[in-house]
Amino acid sequence: MLVPSIDIQNGRAVQLRGGSYPTLDVGDPLELAARLSRVGEIAVVDLDAARGTGDNRAVVEKIVRSYPARVGGGIRSGEDAQRLLDAGARRLMIGTMAEPGFLGRFPRERLIAALDTLNGEIQVEGWTRGTGQRAEERMAELSPYVGGFLLTFIESEGSLGGIPLDRAERLIPAAGGLRVTFAGGAATAGEIARLDSVGADVQAGTALATGALGLAEAFAAVLHSDRPDALWPTLVCDESGRSLGLVWSDLESLRTALDSGTGVYRSRSRGLWRKGEESGNVQALLRVEVDCDRDALRFIVRQTGPGFCHTGSFSCFGEAGGLARLERTVASRAVDAPPGSYTRRLLEDAALLGSKLREESAELARAADTEEAISEAADLLYFTLVKLASSKASLAQVEAELDRRSLRVTRRGGAAKQAYLQDGEEIAWTGLH
Repeated sequence: MLVPSIDIQNGRAVQLRGGSYPTLDVGDPLELAARLSRVGEIAVVDLDAARGTGDNRAVVEKIVRSYPARVGGGIRSGEDAQRLLDAGARRLMIGTMAEPGFLGRFPRERLIAALDTLNGEIQVEGWTRGTGQRAEERMAELSPYVGGFLLTFIESEGSLGGIPLDRAERLIPAAGGLRVTFAGGAATAGEIARLDSVGADVQAGTALATGALGLAEAFAAVLHSDRPDALWPTLVCDESGRSLGLVWSDLESLRTALDSGTGVYRSRSRGLWRKGEESGNVQALLRVEVDCDRDALRFIVRQTGPGFCHTGSFSCFGEAGGLARLERTVASRAVDAPPGSYTRRLLEDAALLGSKLREESAELARAADTEEAISEAADLLYFTLVKLASSKASLAQVEAELDRRSLRVTRRGGAAKQAYLQDGEEIAWTGLH
């Protein structure tokens, strides 16, 4: 698979050639991250931190809070690693500090050992110092402590001359079954397809930045189809993963979708189909995913309007249920509430809504059996969704926040605040107004 790469220097996204000088300024790293993350996890490297000449901490942390990203460059203390993991980094690419004592302090699956080689020799400290060690030896030493490896061929980095595939394939067995990502010179979709076929990924930056390799072509390199028309079945889902419908994609529709950041598909009868072009029910494309067999796609979208289906329903499989249905109902009341709507009253009366949230949370806390807990939880969830709607927030954003929190390695103590401590059957709400 493809792992798009962003190198940051002096607050800008750049690409280097052989690690010696900038080949081009790629632009705003946040804007670049928004586009590249449409194909999944991206790699972000802080070049200034790697070389000890400063850092781009604020920009990197903004990226990892918003997009799935692995992060590297200058992570040389436990505090640095902990901060990035708590901010939401999916994984850390550890180079100079890739030693058992350091790596053992963090979850193995969240670590990638970044091994940069120049003519086969491992380099550290931002490619400025050789170690005299070969990549195979280092991989054998570190495999018990990490979840994968990043192998960069410095001599071909930024050259667009291609990854040395034979050498890359010889290194894969040394990983001991861990996933290996290769970087340095990637230039063609064929390289991505070949390495994916043997269980490895390709990290590409310069090729994507210069347009030598299209994002859609690089992403689709691993795909295949057994259909006569070569289309890929595409499951369209909302931000929470609920299915909206089944459509079809090809390279042209995929390219258009990734470039525009919208839902675009291949209609078998009408050609290129831009969802919502006629109805106005457009989709913001958040991410495209490939299934395990590499023959189907999943589009994660933010759907506007009443729904995805041409019948006007939430999905081609009918209306949404559960929290999704309740959230849509609450949102509709803010726009077109029927006479006497309690939801509309709550949306217009912040004091009443606050009181009901306190009341229902207290009743849930006191629930004594299963049925009562279910009933009180349902009440509290309703008022919670009304509060989210009044705050211009969504359930999907809450779910995303929960996902980010699950990535933290620092855990809170969890002790109750004094104002919420129980006293017999009562809960004090003093000071909560």
